[in-house]
Amino acid sequence: MRLSLVDVVLLALVAALAVAVLPRCSGHAVRAVAVRASWTLTPGVLNPAVTQATIGSTICRRGWTRTVRPPVSYTNDLKHKGLHAYRLRGPPSRYQEDHLISLELGGHPTDPRNLWPEPYPRASDVDSIENDLNAKVCSGRLSLEAAQLQESELKHNDG
Repeated sequence: MRLSLVDVVLLALVAALAVAVLPRCSGHAVRAVAVRASWTLTPGVLNPAVTQATIGSTICRRGWTRTVRPPVSYTNDLKHKGLHAYRLRGPPSRYQEDHLISLELGGHPTDPRNLWPEPYPRASDVDSIENDLNAKVCSGRLSLEAAQLQESELKHNDG
């Protein structure tokens, strides 16, 4: 049986449509590609005011991060630059300009080498991990340095 050019084009269109629609109909969510922090663009920078000796008056004091958090106008400007540097597409609202080393773990609040565009929903998921690490540091179950290393590894290796 010989197929005409029209038949071949129609089969190609049906196959392309099946490939495009099938993952959505299978009941399984299609996972987005993880965006990992770049060691070059975002190595992470620490706040010199936060050390193991000062955690009681800094990261373990309720409300302290509000005193050092940069304004949205500052982070939005960095987010646009970061999206370009990371070659990410889509609206900026799909990303959170996030601290690689979180404020809760003594990351530098304004150094651009500590801020990067982390995609949602991953950015929200990581917030709970940061809070858990902070609780471990403040309870003495984990050193500040160990928590900072875990957070850096998480964002550089897992996104």
